[in-house]
Formats: sequence, structure tokens, C-alpha cells
Amino acid sequence: MLDVLIALLPAADASVILFGFSSLMVILTCMAAAVLSELVFNLICKKEQTIGDLSSAVTGLLLALNLPANIPLWQAALGAIFAIVVVKCLFGGIGQNFANPAITARIFLLLSFSGTMTAAVFPQNADVVSGATPLGVLSGQEGTLPTYLDLFLGKCGGALGETCALALLVGGIYLVIRGVITWHTPVIFIATVFLFSLVLGQDPVAEILSGGLFIGAIFMATDYATTPNTAWGKVIFGVGCGLITVLIRVFGSYPEGVSFSILLMNILTPYIERWTRTKPFGGAKA
Repeated sequence: MLDVLIALLPAADASVILFGFSSLMVILTCMAAAVLSELVFNLICKKEQTIGDLSSAVTGLLLALNLPANIPLWQAALGAIFAIVVVKCLFGGIGQNFANPAITARIFLLLSFSGTMTAAVFPQNADVVSGATPLGVLSGQEGTLPTYLDLFLGKCGGALGETCALALLVGGIYLVIRGVITWHTPVIFIATVFLFSLVLGQDPVAEILSGGLFIGAIFMATDYATTPNTAWGKVIFGVGCGLITVLIRVFGSYPEGVSFSILLMNILTPYIERWTRTKPFGGAKA
């Protein structure tokens, strides 16, 4: 978990540089609410304190990076509490949750406060300060699509941690080098979105550089507890996430499909692991 926090620092730093002080406040609010809610839950239930494993801090930071900079802080705190108490603690704590807490909390906030969650927020140094986000433009909303370089560097509208692909790639490479994650799911997820977008006549480069694809593929589709542990399972998981993401983006009512795709594939994880589990041959009979 400490490695994940370190890997998220480039994206967190980039969000503060791009979106300013409000970004820092959202991050601090989510992390504080996540840690305190786990602390209070354990006290009330008379359970051993687990905040030292840093998983609640990771969940709070991940959720914050999936939120817009102008979200009311009480909504950000509510999302963090939902992620920790409802999705994590009530299912038994770390490793027992059925889905990624940050992803589930983001969907909870999206369905509960769609106005603030879907508002287009642009960086301080962007050429435009209003209009549609890149995914909104790709889905047909009025606006101009940023250049590929601006998309890669984060000079576009979106959530705090999803705009700067460069910062997310740096964090992902760090996690792979440290052996915290493998390349299978992130690479397959992103490649599937690229290829399927190309097949459907979309701009594949813009599709992979827009929205929450990189942060979802690198940091949330690789969660140990809610994603397959087998190599082929990771591949299937990545393909499934990619296909669902593109289908929602192209044919659904929401311009973004990453969160929904990961949540749906989380539900299928036990079956994917069962299908891809290596079966030993030979050996003495009992």
C-alpha cells in the first residue's frame, strides 16, 4: 500500500499543479474521511485497528483523484465514508470486499450527485475554461478536442487524477518495477479500448488518453482483492473491461465507462479465476 501511495504521488502532484488549491482540499478531505471512518468503525465494532496498513489512505486518495476539483467537500467526504464503511468494512475489511471501494464510491457519487460529478472542470492554465470534457466532445457534445499532447500532459477538463496520462504512466511503471502489479491487465485493458474504438470508427488515441482509462487500468483494475490473480485471468479481465468501457462510451448514456466496466468485471472475478485456475495433473490419489 505504501508503494501504491508513492505511485499515486505524481498524479496527485499534477492535479494540484493543474487544478490548484481546490485539488489539494479534495485530496485531504477524502483521505482524512477514509482513515477516520475506518478508525471509528473499528472502535465501534471493537475490532483491531487496521488503519496502519494504509489501505484506507490509498482508497481515499484514489477516490479523490476520480473526483472533479469543484465538488463540494461534504460530498467528497461522504463518498470516502461510503467506500470504507459500506464497501470495505461491512464486508470484512481489506481483502474481503467484492469490488474496488474507490470505484464503487465514485459510482455512488455519480448516481447520487450527477450534477457536480459530471461538471466539466478545466485546469488553471488551459486555453479554455468552459465547455465539454474530451470524452464529452468525443460523445458528440459541442466543443473542441484538445491535441494529443495536451491530453497526454493533462491540459484538458476532467477529474483531478485522470487528465495527466504522463503522471499515471510514471506511477504504473514504478508499480511494475516494484512487483506490486503485473503488466497484463493495464496493457490489455488500454489496448482493447484502442483496438475496439478503432473498429467502431472512433479516434483510438483520443479514447485512450481521455477520461479515467489510465488511472482505472493501472490503479483500480489491478486491485488484489477484486481482480483475478491468474495470468490468463488478468488478460480476460482486461479485455472485458476494455470492451465494456468502449460500449458504454459509444452506445451508453454516460460518456465514461471505466468505472462501470471495472465494477462489472469485479463481480465476475470469482468465475474468471475458476475458469483460469491451473489444474495439477498426476500425483498420488488420496
